[in-house]
Amino acid sequence: MTRIINHPILGKLEDREIVPFTFDGKAYEAFENETIAAALLANGIRTLRFHEDCGTPRGYYCNIGHCMECRVTVNNQANIRACLTVVENDMVVESGKHLPNIVRKMVEEQ
Repeated sequence: MTRIINHPILGKLEDREIVPFTFDGKAYEAFENETIAAALLANGIRTLRFHEDCGTPRGYYCNIGHCMECRVTVNNQANIRACLTVVENDMVVESGKHLPNIVRKMVEEQ
């Protein structure tokens, strides 16, 4: 995917260290000081979780921390905003895996 490789403030991408992390059990690479959202976008990941009520996919919306659409679980801590959290070495990131309320109700009724 695409990343800015030379920026007047952020510098050259090639000068930054690579940081390994996982998302839903699959290994990915980020660059130092890159947010989870930026790293996942650069790796082609668009869906971060599913809406609790209707089950529709959710991803990046505002990308500045105002909404809560990019919530993920990081190192077993739920509801972390991917757009505000910097990737750390060997960080374990997981998408929202709980069933939407409507599906949960259907399962409970069976």
